[in-house]
Amino acid sequence: MPFIRVSYREDQYEGKELSLISLEIHAALMEHFHVPVDDYFQLFHAHKPGEFFYSPSYLNVERTDRLLYIQITLKSGRTVEQKKSFYSELAQRLSKIGIRAEDVFVVLVGTELEDWTFGSGIAQMLEIVREVQPHASED
Repeated sequence: MPFIRVSYREDQYEGKELSLISLEIHAALMEHFHVPVDDYFQLFHAHKPGEFFYSPSYLNVERTDRLLYIQITLKSGRTVEQKKSFYSELAQRLSKIGIRAEDVFVVLVGTELEDWTFGSGIAQMLEIVREVQPHASED
């Protein structure tokens, strides 16, 4: 149930490349976090050069204007190893479509099941848990 926001400089990427980035992010999520194929919710935000800021060398990583900020909100509970493996896989996948690994900045934001509604004013993920575990509490 990840929700992805990708921010980038508008003069650095075009539609076709953004579509490929989207697909690669989703493929890495499916592989490393076992996200279902149809659990696909992403937003891409283009920013003018004067609205996009970054340190070109923080923590000895040499970034360029093709930097991608990728924020992924998802259910908490992934292990450190899963996260590290995901970061590596995503950088590798994006490098195959011409994006430097150094320009892949990822933030994972963990949430709980009750923090989501996918529409209709219902906490669907809690309903799914209740169906699988009929006596599960909402504590």
